[in-house]
Amino acid sequence: MANPIAPSAPGATAAGLQACGIDVAFAGLRALNAVDLRVPPATIVGLIGPNGAGKTTMVNILTGFQAPSDGEVRLDGKSLAGVSAVDFRRRGIARTFQGGRLFRDLGVLDNLEVTGIGLGLSRRVARVEASQVLEAMGLGALAAQQAGALPYTDERRIAIARAIVGRPRYLLLDEPAAGMSEHEAGELSELIARLVRELGCGVLLIEHNVRMVLDTCSHIVVLDSGQVIESGDPRTVSQSERVRHAYMGTTADVHGGVESVEREREVAA
Repeated sequence: MANPIAPSAPGATAAGLQACGIDVAFAGLRALNAVDLRVPPATIVGLIGPNGAGKTTMVNILTGFQAPSDGEVRLDGKSLAGVSAVDFRRRGIARTFQGGRLFRDLGVLDNLEVTGIGLGLSRRVARVEASQVLEAMGLGALAAQQAGALPYTDERRIAIARAIVGRPRYLLLDEPAAGMSEHEAGELSELIARLVRELGCGVLLIEHNVRMVLDTCSHIVVLDSGQVIESGDPRTVSQSERVRHAYMGTTADVHGGVESVEREREVAA
């Protein structure tokens, strides 16, 4: 049986979603400074950094919610300059938000259906798509529940399910594990990996949970004060003195997470 959320016609030679030389300035303050970032198809890329590093600004740029002061976003090598956030979504670039942003007065299935209609699907097709996504994610039992009555962790999962409606090629997750326990974050990590396998989409994972990022991503980009200070595989990033220094003075858990996960990797090896 065909996977109900598998992409219907994936590009054969997709080059990826790219941020090229992105600058963003607010009232003379530079939030992003010449940032380059690429999310290839079927790959999970992590974006980490201390508070105020520019992570959410980067997500806003990559999804058309904000225009850069300089630089551009490219999809498969083609510039998306001047393209609206709605058209970013219709071109297969989906995102979640830190606060979830579900329609709390609507049912879970209705939340997903509204997204499908916004993508240009008929109401009937949007409802079928919404049902298939919920079932594929193991959330079918929540379809009739009111979104505003969901437990926090279910609300976060439904936000991801809503983003998957329309079978996006790129999925940007803005702190999806915020407020979750390590066990819950581990389950979410497994879900993200499964979605990549089944959808073939590229994922940009933005997280404060460094342990989760190191365990989930094959490539990680580190921002600090709007600049890329490190980029590479989890081992490279976890051993970087620049990354350790950037996290100094934030929280011991985040700093310690880089070291402790690396120790676990060495023991496992």
